[in-house]
Amino acid sequence: MCDYSLHAIETRPATVGETLITTTFRGTSTRGFASESEPNVAVCMLPGTELAFTENVKYDNRWIWTREVDFRVGKFGQIDRHVPDRHHDAIEFPDGSHVLVTLLCEGQRATVLQLPVVQQPATEQARPAAATPTAAPLSAA
Repeated sequence: MCDYSLHAIETRPATVGETLITTTFRGTSTRGFASESEPNVAVCMLPGTELAFTENVKYDNRWIWTREVDFRVGKFGQIDRHVPDRHHDAIEFPDGSHVLVTLLCEGQRATVLQLPVVQQPATEQARPAAATPTAAPLSAA
């Protein structure tokens, strides 16, 4: 998913194994993830996408100072979705803390480790094991 403020920016989905960089997108004050080869294309992630950063994650706390968490891995998700007109995309860390993606300092690199499993609608009912046909035993005749 990409935050509401990126709807006017070209986007594409994340892929496993790619390295992304945190950036501020031109014409916005919103930060997000992009590929170094496509810096103006926002890379969107589904909730549950797992990321590994090259260093401990740094973020702006909306004051003068930059803060750092003692984690290099996190899971993409959304927080406070019930609050309209604000950023929701966030990284959740192993201790349960969150940092909004738009607060991440620019230039950090993260590799997409794993995408969440997305359930596809069932096209045919699964048959019970008892109803599954079995092969007849071979005879030695």
